[in-house]
Amino acid sequence: SSGINAEWPLRPGPHVLLLQLGTAFFKLPGGEVRPGQDPKESLKETLTNLLCKETEGSTPAIEWKISDVVCQWWRPSFEPPQYPYIPPHVSSPKECRTVYLVDLPDKATFAVPRNYRLVAAPLFELYDNASSYGPVISSLPQLISRYNPIYLS
Repeated sequence: SSGINAEWPLRPGPHVLLLQLGTAFFKLPGGEVRPGQDPKESLKETLTNLLCKETEGSTPAIEWKISDVVCQWWRPSFEPPQYPYIPPHVSSPKECRTVYLVDLPDKATFAVPRNYRLVAAPLFELYDNASSYGPVISSLPQLISRYNPIYLS
């Protein structure tokens, strides 16, 4: 992991934090929930393990503020396609992918896994761009539009 200070010159407005692998693959940070584990606690643990590297004298891990479920996507089989609904012919989907809204502090230091690059993508870049980001990530601007963000200057 390499430490990255998250002080980007961001444009106003909400951004989505993505991990980029290579030049064309983007993913949302997260992981799997163990049986019996609370999904929000699992996400906090995964984000901390993935993006926060504690070293001697380092600042404490980020306090993740996980609020609403933004969407759920379902994988009906072990094939790649996912759907924002359970198809009617599927009685037992193989995977449910839940995307949460996570508020970040004004300043944070991330430890990014070596093979990845951390990207703060503005919503306008994701909108209607499934060819670059895939159906789940490119749908986030429409799903997040129900929130009314307050911009501080």
